[in-house]
Amino acid sequence: MLLSGTVYTARDAAHKLFDGLLDSGEELPVPIKDLTVYYAGPTPARPGMPIGSCGPTTSGRMDVYAPRLLDLGLKCMIGKGERSREVCDAIVRNNAVYLCAVGGAGALAAKCIKSCEVVAFEHLGCESVKRLTVENFPLIVAIDCHGGNLFNNK
Repeated sequence: MLLSGTVYTARDAAHKLFDGLLDSGEELPVPIKDLTVYYAGPTPARPGMPIGSCGPTTSGRMDVYAPRLLDLGLKCMIGKGERSREVCDAIVRNNAVYLCAVGGAGALAAKCIKSCEVVAFEHLGCESVKRLTVENFPLIVAIDCHGGNLFNNK
């Protein structure tokens, strides 16, 4: 599929901070309802470009946090690799989806990003939360809201 619209980057460090905020009863710095999160830590932009290389991070590292965020309204995750049974169950339970981007193609993915703005946790550098506007970003539906899973070898 080709995705166009707004996505937010968030990796391990941002997810840990999200979890701490939720544990403290605080609001997240981005509205989680219907959010699309891209597990990526983009490199700095070259002059005249909105972003540097922006390839996917291994999604399994966020599995400890994903079910909670899905239960709060997260609708779409983008990354690479398999997900845990708990995440798969939460995807179905919340009518969400998991999309895979091609690993090792961060420079190619960056060509689909039209704008980039840091919106939270600037101190995390490349792992800060960024709002991206993407256009025709090529992705594969890996786990759908009905439980279809490309990683199942049954």
